[in-house]
Amino acid sequence: MKADSYIPALSHDWLTPLYDSLIRWTMPESTFKRRLIEQTRIKSGHRVLDLGCGTATLTLLIKKTHREATVVGLDGDPKILGIAKNKATRAGLEITVDQGMSFDLPYREASFDRVVSSLVFHHLNRDNKVATLNEVHRVLRAGGELHIADFGKPQNIVMRVASFPWQLFDGFKTTADNVNGLLPEMMRHAGFVEVHESARYMTLFGTLSLYAARKA
Repeated sequence: MKADSYIPALSHDWLTPLYDSLIRWTMPESTFKRRLIEQTRIKSGHRVLDLGCGTATLTLLIKKTHREATVVGLDGDPKILGIAKNKATRAGLEITVDQGMSFDLPYREASFDRVVSSLVFHHLNRDNKVATLNEVHRVLRAGGELHIADFGKPQNIVMRVASFPWQLFDGFKTTADNVNGLLPEMMRHAGFVEVHESARYMTLFGTLSLYAARKA
């Protein structure tokens, strides 16, 4: 494990059971996750990795939308993975859920056609962001794509003010790269091409950005 110890989805383990409700109440979750899935252009037979899947809301939505695809969720938190497995069972959807860290992926090179990630990168320090992007590049097949939904550079003063309490809660050390708009450049440095911000949403916690990139 690199520099930092594992940080739960809401920074504190005791808040994990509240994660789904908090995201649903405070974010345009349905809107941005469906847009994220649309931009992935998943095809029949694709292998898709949901990186930092949490309770598997996005993982299950991908599988429900693309039943012909193989969908894998990965997260470092065993407690939240238990919630994910129960949700999959209740939904009657077949997904694989693995425990592991984003910066040390337990998969072979060129294992996936798509990697998606929702609200994960702002939990990682600079070193782990870099390592995660390098790992994603490694496990993607040639022409494979990375799609990220996470906090980005505020597009106005209102969003900048809104982002401050969130940064205070999650930590300025891990969130600064997001707020400073550095994720696209970090993706390019990891070897990705056609990197771009595809959408922005105003939320109670600041600007939420969608990014897309391709492995050449």
